[in-house]
Amino acid sequence: MKPVAGYLYGIYCAFLFLGLGLTVLLINLFLPNLRSRRQVAGAFSRGFLHLAGVPFSVEGIARLPKLPCVVVANHSSYLDGLIAAAALPPDFAFVIKKEMVRVPVASLLLKGLGSEFVERFDRHKGASDARRMLKSAANGQSLVFFPEGTFNSTAEVGKFHGGAFTTASRSNMPVVVMAIHGARATLPAGTLRIRRHPIRVEVLHILEPADARLRSRALLAEAIREPLAH
Repeated sequence: MKPVAGYLYGIYCAFLFLGLGLTVLLINLFLPNLRSRRQVAGAFSRGFLHLAGVPFSVEGIARLPKLPCVVVANHSSYLDGLIAAAALPPDFAFVIKKEMVRVPVASLLLKGLGSEFVERFDRHKGASDARRMLKSAANGQSLVFFPEGTFNSTAEVGKFHGGAFTTASRSNMPVVVMAIHGARATLPAGTLRIRRHPIRVEVLHILEPADARLRSRALLAEAIREPLAH
């Protein structure tokens, strides 16, 4: 894409994202049902990718367990949450860093979708957040984690935070390893300008509750990191 065309495309995508985001927020104000609000968010996420001309495909989603589960995905772009919402059924609460609470519009939208906010830097508050997530899991709420917590410009899978593993190992729910391909190339770190690059979501691996690796944080981390690294 030529520089001028790329610049104009980036502006178009920014206004498209803002417009659709505000539309979702307004519609969801009138929807009392959480699942309906998530359905709207998923539809608009897919709509954004379609209107932005970003090729989008999902593989293996039919393999998702019928019962509540924990989805663990790689994190390489600000688009990852939107991509996961576009790919997954409307049964999941996203676990998001608490810094997002300070982003007014995004905070309202995410709270309306039943997202769980977690503290990454204060151990005491983080422990309280972890207990809240375990309670959600115990009540049958499926959860989506990006265990790296943040991302950088490198293509390597980053260091994992512990919340996903604590919840997965104690919740007695299946763990789904899900890879997001192409998000980094579509919206690289350090920029808010989108490129038109294919995005593919792939369910790689499912660890059933009986799997012994779910009882060991180290083994669970290895079982998740190994397929995501390829």
